[in-house]
Amino acid sequence: MDRAPTIRTERLTLRHHQMSDFAPLVELFASERSIYMGGPIDRKKLWYWVAGEVGSWSLQGFGSWGIESHDGAFVGQVGINKPSHFPEVELGYLIMPKFEGQGIAFEAAKAARAWALETLKLETFVSYIDPKNARSIALAQRLGGVIDPVGSLPDDETADETVIYRHRRAA
Repeated sequence: MDRAPTIRTERLTLRHHQMSDFAPLVELFASERSIYMGGPIDRKKLWYWVAGEVGSWSLQGFGSWGIESHDGAFVGQVGINKPSHFPEVELGYLIMPKFEGQGIAFEAAKAARAWALETLKLETFVSYIDPKNARSIALAQRLGGVIDPVGSLPDDETADETVIYRHRRAA
């Protein structure tokens, strides 16, 4: 699979990233709001990160989607990813600040999770979350994720920096 499949939900379209997604991501990752997502990150580093997630579709058959509202606004990103420094496949998500608090992250992550379970036949996967990121933890729990105290962390990360939420098919 060379491109992200398009998935439609009640209010959203999960679609292959477009060049127009990059500028809002640059703005987000340059801000302090990105502190829980490994930021702030400069434009150059972010380019490689986004390109890696887009290219992952060709290399691994999964990756990140741009999230678009049905009125065409870019509202965030959700992905099923496993970059080389991750020991497991991860469900990750981010929502642009002005769209937070509307249930968009839950709707998009639920659709990505369903796709991963059905298409990739995954029995389990994780979300790696900064333990101070209460919103992301709440979403992982709402999706049925539970803390996995013995899971493997991404390279060069510690338990003080990252908590692992385990998602299972049964959830």
